[in-house]
Amino acid sequence: MAKLKYSGGGDWYADRTALPNLISYCNTNLKTNFYPEESIVEVGSKEIFNYPFIYMTGHGNVVFSDQEAKNLRQYLTGGGFLHIDDNYGLDKFIRPQMKKVFPELNFVELPANHAIYNQKFKFPAGLPKIHEHDNKRPQGFALIFKGRVVCYYTYECDLGNGWEDFGTYPEDTQETRTKALKMGANLVQYALTQ
Repeated sequence: MAKLKYSGGGDWYADRTALPNLISYCNTNLKTNFYPEESIVEVGSKEIFNYPFIYMTGHGNVVFSDQEAKNLRQYLTGGGFLHIDDNYGLDKFIRPQMKKVFPELNFVELPANHAIYNQKFKFPAGLPKIHEHDNKRPQGFALIFKGRVVCYYTYECDLGNGWEDFGTYPEDTQETRTKALKMGANLVQYALTQ
C-alpha cells in the first residue's frame, strides 16, 4: 500500500500514522499480507504500478503535469485503485487535476447500497462521518471507467484522521476510529476484489 506524493505545495504527507494503522487493521481483519510500513510513490513514477491500492490526502494545492496525469491514467485503467481522502481544503484542487487524468469522466456519488459499503463491514447509511469540518454530510464519490471504480474520493469525512493513532485528535472516540478503520478495510477489500 502506498501514499501518493504530488506537486503543487499541498501536504501530501499528512496523516502520518494513518496508512500503517490501516495496513495493520487489514492484515489482521482481512488476512491481507501488506508490508507493514507505507511506501511513498510519485504520481509520474513507474513504481506506482507495484501497488494495487494508493492513498492520497492533504489540505492544499495539487498539480499533475501532463506526464503525471498520463501515468496515473495508465495505472488506474490498468487495474490500479486510488483513494483520495480530502483532509479539508483539497476539493477545489483535486477535481480539476482528476479531470486532466479522465477528461471524459465526472465524479458520481455512490449510493448507500453500493458494494463498497457492503464488504466485510456493513455501512447501511453509506460513508461514515469521522471528522467534523463544515457540518456537511460525508460523501463518497467515484470515477467509474468501463464499469470499474478506479478512484474513490471521500469528502467531508476524513477517513485518514480516523486511521491515525488513537489520541491524535482529542475529540475522536475509539468508536469513531473503529468505524474509520472498518470503512478503510472495506475500500481495500473492494479495490482488491471488484
